Amino acid sequence: MPVALLALTAGAFGIGVTEFVIMGLLLQVSQDLRVSITAAGLLISGYALAVAVGAPLLTLATRSLPRKQVLLALMLIFTLGNLACAVAPGYGWLMAARVLTALAHGTFFGIGSVVATGLVPPHRRASAIAIMFTGLTVATLLGVPAGAWIGLHFGWRATFWAVTAVGGVAFAAVALLVPSVPRDASMPRLRDELAVLARPGVQRGLAMTALGYAGVFTVVTYIQPLLTRVTGLPESAVSPILLVFGGGFAIGNLIGGRLADRATLPAVLGTLAALAAVLGSMHWAIATPWSAVVFVGLLGATAFATAAPMQLRVLEQAAGAGQNLASSLNIAAFNLGNALGAWAGGVAVDHGPGLRSLGWVAALITLSGLAIALWSRGADGQAGLVQLQTQTQGTH
Repeated sequence: MPVALLALTAGAFGIGVTEFVIMGLLLQVSQDLRVSITAAGLLISGYALAVAVGAPLLTLATRSLPRKQVLLALMLIFTLGNLACAVAPGYGWLMAARVLTALAHGTFFGIGSVVATGLVPPHRRASAIAIMFTGLTVATLLGVPAGAWIGLHFGWRATFWAVTAVGGVAFAAVALLVPSVPRDASMPRLRDELAVLARPGVQRGLAMTALGYAGVFTVVTYIQPLLTRVTGLPESAVSPILLVFGGGFAIGNLIGGRLADRATLPAVLGTLAALAAVLGSMHWAIATPWSAVVFVGLLGATAFATAAPMQLRVLEQAAGAGQNLASSLNIAAFNLGNALGAWAGGVAVDHGPGLRSLGWVAALITLSGLAIALWSRGADGQAGLVQLQTQTQGTH
C-alpha cells in the first residue's frame, strides 16, 4: 500500500477524535463554561448538523476542483476549527468553532475515499478505503479515551490543543505524500447526480440510517454522567471504559462488514434489532460497574455493526451516476442521527424521567429505523413481483 494512504488515515483519525471526544469531556466543559450538561451535549448536535449540511453541499461545490487542493483546504479548516475550540472564550464561541470544524468532516471522507482508490490497482481499492477508515476506528479505540484522559488531567482545552497538533501533522502529510490528482474527465453531470434524490429506495435508506443510528447518540452523548452519576463510578474510570467502547466499535465494524457481504438488507435488519435490544437493556445494565462495562462494549459493537450494512444499502439503491452524492448524503444521515439523538437525550434528561430513561428513549428511536428497514423489505418484494409479472407478460 502506498505511503500516501497514511496521510489520509491521519486526517481520518483527527476528524474521528474531534467528533467523538466531547462525550468524554461533557462534565468538564459544562462546569468550566457554566452551562448544563444538556447544553454541553448540544455541542455534539451542532457538530453533527454541520456535517449533515456541509457534506453534500461541499461535495457538490468542490466536485470540479483538484482533489489534493480540496483535501488540503479541508485539513486547514479542521486545524483552525480545533484551534478556535481550544481558545474559545465562551459557550457560543465553542459552538461556532465546532460547526466550523465539522464542515471538513463529510467531504474529507468522501473525497479521501476517491483519492485512496486511485492510489492502488483496481483489485486493492476496497483495502485502500479500509485502511483510510482505520483512522476513524483508531480514533474511537484510542484517540477518544486519550482525549478524555488529557481533559481530566489538564483541562478540556488541552484536548483540543492536542487535536490541533494532529491536524497540523495531517495537513503536512497530505501536502508531502498525496500526489496531485487531476480532475476526472468522466465526471457525471450535476443533474444526473441530483436525480438520485428522487429514488424511493435511496430516501428510505437515508431515513433508516438517520433514525436507526440516532439511538446510539441518545445514550453515548451522556455516557460520562451516566457512568458517574448513575453507576457511581469515579471520573477517572470513564477513559478506560471508553477503551472498551472503542474495542466494541472495532469488532462491530468487522462483523457488520461480513454480514453485509452476505446479504445487505438482512444485515441491516439484524444489526438494528441487536442495537435496539442493547439500548433497551441499559436501565438494568448500568446498575453495577461490571454490567455497565459490558453494556458499553456491546453498545460499541452493535452501534458500528450497523454502519457498513446501511452504507452499502444506500449505495446499492443509488447505483449509477449518483453514488458519490448518495455516499456523502448517507454520511450526512449518520450525523443527522447523531444530532437527533443528542437532542432527544437532552430533552429526556431535562424534561423527562432523567438519565436512567435514556436507554428506553434510544431503543424506541432505533426501532423506528428498524420499521423503515422492514418497510424497505416489503417494497423490495413488491418491486420484484412487478418485475416478474412484466417479464412473464413479455414472454406471451
